[in-house]
Amino acid sequence: MVRILLTTARQLALKIASYGVMHLVVAILVAFAITRDWRMALAVGIVEPFFQTIAYSIHDRVWHRIERRRMLSGVEEASEAFTARLGMMTPEEQTRAHGAACHHGHSHALPRSFRQIAAKTVTYGLMHFTVAVAVAYALTGNIRTALAIGIIEPLVQTVFFTVHDRVWTRIEARKAERRAAKLAEA
Repeated sequence: MVRILLTTARQLALKIASYGVMHLVVAILVAFAITRDWRMALAVGIVEPFFQTIAYSIHDRVWHRIERRRMLSGVEEASEAFTARLGMMTPEEQTRAHGAACHHGHSHALPRSFRQIAAKTVTYGLMHFTVAVAVAYALTGNIRTALAIGIIEPLVQTVFFTVHDRVWTRIEARKAERRAAKLAEA
């Protein structure tokens, strides 16, 4: 049981770390393309992702709560999410809990429809724009540069965020399939 909890915590830490690294690299490159100043690009690239990572965590928690409210009662859903995450639910139990579009125990914060995916992406983009402009303005003191960074960098990051989210969804789905196969063998 402890091993499963540590594995889950490690997986979450890897997801957050990979997001942070991706964000850092993209932010530095976009800031450099706009400012043509490596020192400013590094400052924006280091400070902006720090605040974006905090905002991303808050954004993901909000989406988790939205998704949870659409599902089962809070206690029942939390119990089933926990047992599914630990691989203690069979695929049949997950199907019962989550319908035909079973997510095999991965994060319930993931949207289930195109409308939800679009809404999550748009809200992420707006949040990202606001933080990017605020940080860029605080560092550069130039509103035009801040707006350019704030417009271009979040657009690029939103594309990378969507790709990052899809990659992690596939990783979680493959692991869930392997757990289900091991359970079926036992």
